[in-house]
Formats: sequence, structure tokens, C-alpha cells
Amino acid sequence: MLFLHQFAAAVVLVTLTLAAQSAGVAALIEWARAHLAKGVDRFLWIGAALLVVRFTTLIIFLHIAEILLWACFFRWQCLATWESAFYFSASSYSTVGYGDIVLPQVWRILGPIEGLTGILMCGVSVSLLFAIVARLVARDEERKMTKMFTRTVSRLEGVQADQAAAGQEKKS
Repeated sequence: MLFLHQFAAAVVLVTLTLAAQSAGVAALIEWARAHLAKGVDRFLWIGAALLVVRFTTLIIFLHIAEILLWACFFRWQCLATWESAFYFSASSYSTVGYGDIVLPQVWRILGPIEGLTGILMCGVSVSLLFAIVARLVARDEERKMTKMFTRTVSRLEGVQADQAAAGQEKKS
């Protein structure tokens, strides 16, 4: 019976964590799209750096909210203080796991499950951050290629104009 309680609690907590991560990632994607559409190009690398800093900060807040979700359960069922519950949850979620605070034996399976869930959620966030940075790099490369193309076209037009003028002089 104890395992079933732990398993049921784990299913609920993991499901809530996945829902929070999914909603948070969806909101962050929309936020990033809006900022990329506005054009980070206005400030070049400074704008891109600020976008990455803001995006990373929002990701950290999302993970803190998920840690708090687990901490609420640990405070309710397992640990005596909020500080202990948050500390244990954060160290489990991040897989640091110092071991100075442990769950009662009745709930001990939740620590590793939170660790697995946390590392997977961090992986999702890192992949999203990577996608944003890759998009910024691609936009920068696209901008450079456009400038190079424009310069090349201008030079070709200049050469054509020179050739046309030279052809007119020969006819005269």
C-alpha cells in the first residue's frame, strides 16, 4: 500500500510538472517569437544578448515554480518547515542531492523521481534556449549574406554601367 501511495503522488506531481513545463515553454515560445518578430537587430549583439538573458531568467523562474510545486507536497506530507521542503526539492530537482535532508522512508521514492523529472525539464529548457540562440545566429548570418549580396549587385550594376558607357564611346 505504501508504494501505491508514493506512486500515485509521483504520477500527480510529475503530471503537474509536465503541465507547468509545457504551458511555460509554450508561453516562452510565443514571447520569443514576438521579440524576434520585432527585430532584435536594432541593437545587434546587445539586443540578442538581452533577449537571451531575459529568456534564461524566465526559464529559471519556471523551474523555481516547478520546484515550489514539489516543495508544497513535501511540506504538506514529509518535512517540518518550508525551508527544508524547498531546499530538499531544489537539491532533488537539480540532481545535486546533498543528502543532508532526507524524506521519511514512506516517501523516499519521490526524491529520485523529482530528480529524474527535474533533469528532463532542464533538458527541455536547454534545448529551447539552444533553438533561440541558433535562430539568432541564423538571423545574423542571413543579415550578413544580404549585405554581401546587396554589395555584389551594386558592384555588378556599376560594372554594367561602365561597360555600357564604354560601348557608347566606341560607337561615337
